[in-house]
Amino acid sequence: MANLVNELVSGVVDSVLKEILKKTLGTTTTKRKRRKAASTTASRTTRKPAATTRKPARKQVSKRRTAAGRSKQRGL
Repeated sequence: MANLVNELVSGVVDSVLKEILKKTLGTTTTKRKRRKAASTTASRTTRKPAATTRKPARKQVSKRRTAAGRSKQRGL
């Protein structure tokens, strides 16, 4: 009887250990990381043209509502 219990416990322990080791064994990089790594190496190898000056951002102009637009907004 004790032998049977011992065999059962050892079987469970073995299967759990195999499961744990199986999960930690195959770690692969994700597609995103691979793409990122490829783009950084490509940017290092190619020569960039001289830095161009950027235009400043345009000032945002708010759109004024007409009287009709305001009354529509209020729901009258």
